[in-house]
Amino acid sequence: MPGLWFDQFEIGQTFRHEIRRTVTDMDNMLFSSLTFNPAPIHIDHAYAATTEFGRPLINSLFTLGLVIGLSVQDTTFGTTVANLGMSETVFPAPVFAGDTIRAETSVLALRPSTSRPGQGIVTFAHTGFNQRDEPVCKTRRAALMLPRPTP
Repeated sequence: MPGLWFDQFEIGQTFRHEIRRTVTDMDNMLFSSLTFNPAPIHIDHAYAATTEFGRPLINSLFTLGLVIGLSVQDTTFGTTVANLGMSETVFPAPVFAGDTIRAETSVLALRPSTSRPGQGIVTFAHTGFNQRDEPVCKTRRAALMLPRPTP
């Protein structure tokens, strides 16, 4: 199913995304390696065992990307032009290998683009939750969206 066109969104609309994903240690190692992040809290099990967490933390940027990615099929799949930015991003609880992440999205604002006639900007609030329904990631995202094609 494709995402929604700009004119199909409504302020206050909420999506509880069906797809969930369990994160693995390999996800964390690969993402940290691909982004050149050598922080031992992510990739060194011996070091992480000495921290208050006792094990590696999943890289927060992976968590952010996953939460937004889980929203795509219901919201922007094939209908977005670009992400314009994220703000107010917080990580209220850590994510560990073995956690299963799900996401919810709300539409906060809509406005026509001033520089791209016909297109519009949707501001989303994305929240990621672990398997205990604890929020692990929150962000606001502005996306430039395509209009519904004319027949």
